[in-house]
Amino acid sequence: MRHLMLLAALPLALTACNDSKTPATDAGAPLPAGIAAPAGQNWAEVVTATPEGGFKMGNPDAKVKLVEFASLTCPHCREFHEAAAATIKDKYVASGNVSYEYRNFVLNGPDFAATILARCQGAGAFFGLLDAFYADQVGWTESFGKISKTDQEALGKMPEDQAVRRMAELGGLADYVKLRGIPRAKFDQCLADPAQAKAVNDLRNQAVNEYKLTGTPSFIINGTVQEGVFTWPDLEAKLQTALR
Repeated sequence: MRHLMLLAALPLALTACNDSKTPATDAGAPLPAGIAAPAGQNWAEVVTATPEGGFKMGNPDAKVKLVEFASLTCPHCREFHEAAAATIKDKYVASGNVSYEYRNFVLNGPDFAATILARCQGAGAFFGLLDAFYADQVGWTESFGKISKTDQEALGKMPEDQAVRRMAELGGLADYVKLRGIPRAKFDQCLADPAQAKAVNDLRNQAVNEYKLTGTPSFIINGTVQEGVFTWPDLEAKLQTALR
């Protein structure tokens, strides 16, 4: 993680994000008949942590299994989330025909800290925090670009867990997440937990080494990486094809 930590105070333009400027496609075909959720539930309320390290929403036996690898600090990931999250949840996941799993692909130090804080709260809170981090992305990332050179040098000399926690403090994340239900004691606990850090690093290694992903957001449908698919219109067309 040390190479990610060194990015903590750099501008967050994030050239590792994919270029999302691709043309829209028509995906207006009707969905197959829905599959009933357990009594008293909506499939979008069925959220679990997966053995692969992500958080999954929806019918575990859905015909189409969608996985997104994304970063909390990637502007294109934010744009995708703004365009797609509600429709994925309310139309596709709610039908029972599609499950949606989010796996973090961290790109830098602020992303690493925010990802741990979101994941550490468990499956029930994860997607709500995901929505907040994307909605407020421009605001909460801004302070990290103002970390002084002196503080950056000090971070580089600390043990990794201490450096992550201190960087998050300098970037204002403690105050940000406190307003979203994460008290300071939980903030400290999560960022000091080596199991949380390992899980995030393992997901990054999975993205790079197993799936050969080079940017975010990236998508996998039923185990197949969707090459050249970065926008919601393009992805929705792929989902419609998989549902036929």
